[in-house]
Amino acid sequence: MNISVIIPTLNAAAFIRELLSRLLSQDLQPREIIVIDSSSRDATVEMANGFGVRTVIIPKNSFNHSRTRNQAALMAEGDILVFMTQDALPVDKTLLRSLTAPLREKDIAATYARQIPRPDAPLLEVFTRQFNYPEQASVKSLNDLGALGIKTFFSSNVCSSMKKDLFIEAGMFPDGIMANEDMLMTAKYIISGYKVAYVPEAMVFHSHRYSLIGQYQRYYRIGSSIRRNRWILSYTRAEGEGIRFIREQLAFVVRKQKFHLIPYIFCESLAKYAGFRLGLSAG
Repeated sequence: MNISVIIPTLNAAAFIRELLSRLLSQDLQPREIIVIDSSSRDATVEMANGFGVRTVIIPKNSFNHSRTRNQAALMAEGDILVFMTQDALPVDKTLLRSLTAPLREKDIAATYARQIPRPDAPLLEVFTRQFNYPEQASVKSLNDLGALGIKTFFSSNVCSSMKKDLFIEAGMFPDGIMANEDMLMTAKYIISGYKVAYVPEAMVFHSHRYSLIGQYQRYYRIGSSIRRNRWILSYTRAEGEGIRFIREQLAFVVRKQKFHLIPYIFCESLAKYAGFRLGLSAG
């Protein structure tokens, strides 16, 4: 199993040294690490070069979540592609081994890792990571649509792995979208009859601090990606999972006795929904 790790970067000097150090300390070593950088203005490229990894510089205005990853994938020498974001950090030395182990099964096309919130993550972000990345492993297939709905297609390129031959066979990430390329790729695999595994033993530290405007913009991009790929809606609705998320989020803050967060949850949910619906209908 030859692994190519692909990391798109932009001004990643605060993250890249620790990320590369931990990747190069894995007990299963990658064949190569490709840092595809969008013309950073900081020391990202110099730091990456210091680790001897493969660096590719592209114009900043040419970056696209799907196209840039596709570009790096076609350059990759490995038969297994591991996609990571610049702000993900392996929890331990077994990440790559655990993440890629299920790919030895013929019918599993891709895997994704568990995301552990960083120590300084806000409480609502802690809930989001726990909701989306539980302790229980799962292998998802087309048979799960009835029970899981849109969650059947959920995955994350924060840390994922894929068989390169199946990735290319499936047409790679859909081009021309601003976000959500990971979920759409997973949907293509599953609709084609393959399975996708969630591997909680493979862990990365990763979390965000989104403002209400940031959440609106993020969900606008998600809605826009689905508008450009409406075929996915013929398999499942997009909104049902959001209702379950809000219900469990409210229960979580009540258990934590953080009642002051309840109004914020409703404001955040409205921002997400408005952004998603506008992105879905725009144009």
